[in-house]
Amino acid sequence: MADQQTEAGGFGGVRNAVSKWNGMPQVGRSLGLRGAVNARDLGGCRTADGRVLRPGTVLRSDGLNHVTEDDLNALRALGLRRVVDLRSLDEVREAGPDRVPGLPVPELARDLPAGTALTVEPDAEDGVTLHHLPVFAPDFDIYVTLRDALADRSPARQRALLGDGRAAAMMTGLYRWFVTDRLARERFADVLRLLAAPDGPPLLFHCTAGKDRTGWVSALLLTALGVDREAVVADYLLTNERAAPVVARVMDDFGTRGLMHEPRLLLPVFRADAAYLTAAFEEIEAGWSGFGAFWHDGLGLDDGVLAGLRDNLLDGAAG
Repeated sequence: MADQQTEAGGFGGVRNAVSKWNGMPQVGRSLGLRGAVNARDLGGCRTADGRVLRPGTVLRSDGLNHVTEDDLNALRALGLRRVVDLRSLDEVREAGPDRVPGLPVPELARDLPAGTALTVEPDAEDGVTLHHLPVFAPDFDIYVTLRDALADRSPARQRALLGDGRAAAMMTGLYRWFVTDRLARERFADVLRLLAAPDGPPLLFHCTAGKDRTGWVSALLLTALGVDREAVVADYLLTNERAAPVVARVMDDFGTRGLMHEPRLLLPVFRADAAYLTAAFEEIEAGWSGFGAFWHDGLGLDDGVLAGLRDNLLDGAAG
């Protein structure tokens, strides 16, 4: 990225920040949800100017449609004000809505397009507002690809679809699309605006696996706050550790049931890869003069949103 400023309040220090990921308290703290193993707190990350992202204010997760009864108690204790669901409405219809105490269940009419944005206010005053901000790319629809691969059990056709680097190329293309597509940028910017609003946090955002769309929101947020790239990537790759048992179980299931002759062909889709995140940041560098320009011209966000994020999310004074 072109921006190399290091003063407090700027967008620089992304490459040259002095803060380090190792040794920070509570970084990546799991929410302990059995039905959403990738749910975690972004609190604990340190910015280049020495401030710390306040625990309990911004949380990221995989889908909340399979949470257990015990998970509901843990979610209730978070005191959430907002939940942002980045899944397409078709994903929600297929997998089910979020299960969060105080969160309304939306009525999704079949004639609503999959990319429709919705805000559903809670019934009770102390409830949780639901924001559906679907982000999905027809040309890089992971779930359609998975469905097609599993529906056709021919090993040759599955390899033709996913093998020889094609699955990884699809993922790289998706991350570049996060940056180049106008509507995708608008949806990501909307999440950041919600986090910057005075009544925004505590806020939890998620997609299905909590890896790609969720991972890019986290990367944008942490970068804007001045967290160094090493820590941004570490947060992104933590998905592989948290989701490893689920991925192993799914791949074993696909093989045992005869759905795939080579389940490992899906690993590029199931795993977070630093190269994907790099591709997105490279796209920013290709299209804008730096992250600051992307923030203003690509995401359409101003300095007021950045100030709101710092006020809402960071502890300590700039040093």
